[in-house]
Amino acid sequence: MDNYTKILTGAFCFAALGCTTDANREKQRTDDRPNIIIIFTDDQGYGDVGIFGHPTISTPHLDQMAIEGQKWTSFYTAASVSTPSRTGLLTGRLPVRSGMCSDGRRVLFPDSKGGLPQSEITIATALKNVGYRTAAIGKWHLGHLPEFLPASHGFESYYGIPYSNDMDKVDPADHFTLAEEERFEAYNVPLMRDTEIIERPADQRNITRRYTEEAVAKIREYSNEPFFIYLAHSMPHIPLFRDEAFKNVSLAGFYGDVIEEIDWSVGQILKALKEERVDQNTLVVFTSDNGPWHTFRTHGGTAGLLRGAKGGTFEGGFRVPAIFWWPAKIKSGVVRDMATTMDLMPTICQITGTPLPDDRVYDGYDLTPLITGTGKSERDYVLYYRGQQVYAARKGNFKAHFITQNEYGTQTAHPITNPPVELHNAPTYHDVPLLYNVSIDPSEKFNVADEHPEVIEEIRRMVEEHVAGVVPVTNQLEIR
Repeated sequence: MDNYTKILTGAFCFAALGCTTDANREKQRTDDRPNIIIIFTDDQGYGDVGIFGHPTISTPHLDQMAIEGQKWTSFYTAASVSTPSRTGLLTGRLPVRSGMCSDGRRVLFPDSKGGLPQSEITIATALKNVGYRTAAIGKWHLGHLPEFLPASHGFESYYGIPYSNDMDKVDPADHFTLAEEERFEAYNVPLMRDTEIIERPADQRNITRRYTEEAVAKIREYSNEPFFIYLAHSMPHIPLFRDEAFKNVSLAGFYGDVIEEIDWSVGQILKALKEERVDQNTLVVFTSDNGPWHTFRTHGGTAGLLRGAKGGTFEGGFRVPAIFWWPAKIKSGVVRDMATTMDLMPTICQITGTPLPDDRVYDGYDLTPLITGTGKSERDYVLYYRGQQVYAARKGNFKAHFITQNEYGTQTAHPITNPPVELHNAPTYHDVPLLYNVSIDPSEKFNVADEHPEVIEEIRRMVEEHVAGVVPVTNQLEIR
């Protein structure tokens, strides 16, 4: 038994957390629709999991989850920053369709007055309408005002912080020297229970553990009914924090400690599913909201062999680690087909027998054939938005960059020890787009545009047709 398990054994097994009795566990569940758990980390790069190639971060639970389930190697997020990425996952739609992306303010902030519109239908709304229990845990970042919080979007309970953990700085002059100090009081971030603030500032030193406790409690509470749990970790977003039991345990340093605590959390969730005897009929998806934050160097993670990072449109910003686990149904192995977080909405609706609303455009595809090993997905393209513009697009093996731009600018100082200063970071427009075969060259090193002009034109037409079909809406991120 590891140190962390010893510390928390008692915490998970008492009535206040909803632990079920043996008699309750033996109840006959009459509704055999699958449970759904989505574990969504923050700024975790493609290379930040052992089974995805990191040589020194130890992730035994995630590795085992991938071995028993599926490791997806071409899995993309809807955007390379937080707010639009989360919008895409929960709605199955590109964030531009709901006004949840911006060329100016790329995410929501504590002074934002906008958020995910009530007209949008989330996975939680769809499932709650057909009798599922629903819970959101962790980082929300889709609007902190009451009309935008999880309770207004299909979740019957919420426990977490409403936006990024680096917001609400007490002293704007404070920089991320706090990483080593773990001075959580420097950020006046609220911890919420449903619509009420219960702690401010949130003690982020134990936030991963507390999210995990909440998730396990909900699994036990909901085990006799179909449920959907959305666990969106605040970590490993800067500033980094880890529980006392995970300090200095990783060969990969501070960042590795944080990831190894997340791996522990995954293990606790899978353990609870097995103890409640609902593991066979539960689909668990683990992935990240975008690539690593390279500005913060070793504190910001890695995209492995992929080029780019959070905020940009090279592969490292959009392609993220993804693991699917569903013991009774999944065909184990490695899935190399393209997929995105937007595919989760139609997939979940399909496997739960939930009608997918037909009054709007969806950008996701049903992944059930890939999960069960019975066929292929319809997806053969990925769009790479930066704000409200399509910067790049992939079709088949080829990816064309029409516009390129650095991820959050080039830094002139070490961001951990000195204030970072951004240099000029203007976009570059390419008359002849850059073209990469990302199956052969996932690092996007070798431009093959001269060899495939016909591919460029095909991708260009695809993007033009898409853009022409996007209906303008109110920009939620710019409302203040």
